[in-house]
This record gives sequence, C-alpha cells and structure tokens, in this order.
Amino acid sequence: MQTNTPPRSPRGTRRTIRLTRRGRIALIATGAIVAGTAVAVPLLMTDDEGDPRPTSLVVPEGWRATQVYDAVDKALALPAGTTKKSLAKAHLRLPNDAEGNPEGYLYPATYPLGENPTPEKLLTAMVDTANEKFTGAPIAAGAQRNALNVYQAVTIASIVQAESATEEDMGKVARVVFNRLERGMPLQMDSTINYALGRSTLNTTTEDTKIDSPYNSYQRMGLPPTPIANPGEDAMRAAIDPTPGDWLYFVTVKPGDTRFTADYAEHQRNVAEFNRLARSASGGARDT
Repeated sequence: MQTNTPPRSPRGTRRTIRLTRRGRIALIATGAIVAGTAVAVPLLMTDDEGDPRPTSLVVPEGWRATQVYDAVDKALALPAGTTKKSLAKAHLRLPNDAEGNPEGYLYPATYPLGENPTPEKLLTAMVDTANEKFTGAPIAAGAQRNALNVYQAVTIASIVQAESATEEDMGKVARVVFNRLERGMPLQMDSTINYALGRSTLNTTTEDTKIDSPYNSYQRMGLPPTPIANPGEDAMRAAIDPTPGDWLYFVTVKPGDTRFTADYAEHQRNVAEFNRLARSASGGARDT
C-alpha cells in the first residue's frame, strides 16, 4: 500500500480546489427523479371509484433511503414517516455491518404493490433483491478480489453512483476511490458531505467540509460508515472492476467533459476552468 500523498491545496485556496464537481444534480419532483436516467413514476390503474392508484413502485438508481421511504408513503397513501417507522418490525435481512440501516440495500427496480401492500413487504422485497444481486457471483467474488467485503463494495458503489456524471465515468471514479484509499488519502467527496447534510448540491463550501460527521470524507479517513445511496448495477460493476488508471482527482468541467488526472497541478487548472465557466453561467457570482 502506497502512503505518498500528493501535495494538498494551500489553506487559502481550498474552497475552490475540489476533488469532485459533477456538473449535474438529481432533481426530485412529484415522485420522479431526473438524473441522467429515465423519469421514474408509479404505474397507475383506476379503482372501482375511478380514482387512480399505483400498481407498482419504481425505485431509481441513486435514491437515498429517505427518498424511498417517502415514495412508499405516497404510493400507499400513508402518513409521512410511516415507512421509516416500520423498519423496526420489517426484520430485513441486512449484513451485520449495516446495523439495521438499509441504505444501499433498497435495490433500484420496479416493485409490484400486489394485494394489501405494506411498507414492510416493499422494504423486504427491495432488500431481498439486493441480497440476490450482491451475495452471488460476480459481486461477492469481485469484492473479495479487491480485498473488500460486500458491504464495503456497496458503499463504494454508492459513492460512484452519486459522483459519476455518466455511465462511462463510473469505472474511473471507482478507480479514484481505490487509489486514494491505497495511498492513505482522504476521499474528499462532496457527495458524502451532501449526505451528511441531507441535501443535493454542487456548492460545497469550506465550512461544509468542517462539519462533525462520520460522513465527512474531507476530515475522516477511509470509507463512510454506510453507503450514501442505493446503487444500481452499473455502479456495482464499477466498484468491483474499476477502470485501470493512476487518477487521484477528477472534475466535471462541463456536461460531457469530466477530466481525470493524477497530476495535482493539472487538476488545479481543470478546477480553475470549471470555476470560470461557473462564474460565466451565473453572471459572475462569487465562487463557493
């Protein structure tokens, strides 16, 4: 394991030198997610009184557990918070490392509601699907090949899902994660900060990176304690078979233009270009 850490940015410039800037953000509206993937909505049918009711629930890739809980509440017409409260009696088959937290194991898929649907039934179906996908080959074998357990692989995949602007970027983002871990460097992923703060934004400030949270990958070494989202198949594949490369940094300068590099000075130039374009797009607003 290498421990040589490339020079870090001077304290005075840190707020504009970011490891990650994805150039995209998930937009949640009326139960749908728009994040470079298909729009996901519940499938509807009409009941005997002519009112539409959902027949299935679509869980998109990259949704957080809180989004899934809210979607289940809405699909089943339950009071807000009902699904989250049902976790205690759902008896989900989660790995020991999860400590009862299903984040990362609410597998993205379409789930029929069936007769007499309940939050417990839906959450169980999601976790059972995740276990089917994760515990067999090639995921389990791939995790072992990279000296990981499956839960750690899911955690890396969740970061890859959150940080990647395109499917093509996923393998490279995963490689950055591995390279930083191997070199004893902090991950410095804005997505983990966003998770800690319960938000989705591209504007991470210096103050944000100082928050006291186990998900603060600017100040805490290693992986966050849990996944930060529910990754899909492509992100999982990237997490167990990352693209070969020596990259340590990446920035999405503009949509479709994500630049990966192992050279810190080159990364600084890429970030400077990102900041110039961001200022231009916002009419000269100050960087954050």
